[in-house]
Amino acid sequence: MSRKMNVLVALLLGICLLGSASMAFAKGKTDVEMERTEINHMSERALNNLYRERPETRDSVDNCYAYATISSSSVKVLVLGSARGRGLAVNNNTGENVYLHMKGMNAGLGFAAKEYDLIFLITNEDAWKNFVAGKTRFSGSASASASDGVKGGSFDGAAYVADGVWVYQVTTKGLALEASIGGTKIYPDKELNKY
Repeated sequence: MSRKMNVLVALLLGICLLGSASMAFAKGKTDVEMERTEINHMSERALNNLYRERPETRDSVDNCYAYATISSSSVKVLVLGSARGRGLAVNNNTGENVYLHMKGMNAGLGFAAKEYDLIFLITNEDAWKNFVAGKTRFSGSASASASDGVKGGSFDGAAYVADGVWVYQVTTKGLALEASIGGTKIYPDKELNKY
């Protein structure tokens, strides 16, 4: 091959490689955007399921410092169980959105599989910072309508699970009277929170 032909082939090969690299980047970005969109829809669905069960909770969600929704599924076989989920935290004061992962382990005898939504009400800035940083430690289980221990208030039907954090658990059977989220870890999704 002539020198001009070698240069032309090298140039065409370079253009093809550059094009495929940019397509791979675009595909990755599109995948992230698609996953964000899916989680946004899951969050809307979780809130709508809660509002259908308890219409009065709309004001609580709209007026609290922040809220988060996690759509999850859990499986228990014999004595071990695990839960996984994805979700979105929204700061009503700043407008900040944080995409989340959830993992949990629990023990107890039984066979079960279920899907459920967790809707967290976050009542102050410190609770928000800990929640979206993955530092919130949840109590084993809590009954609905406990006092928050700070202001003496409560969110009817919600369980107090950590300092400044309440949760509603909505299953396919409706609003659960007790939230069992001990051993649960909620943390930010590094990929989805890159902008």
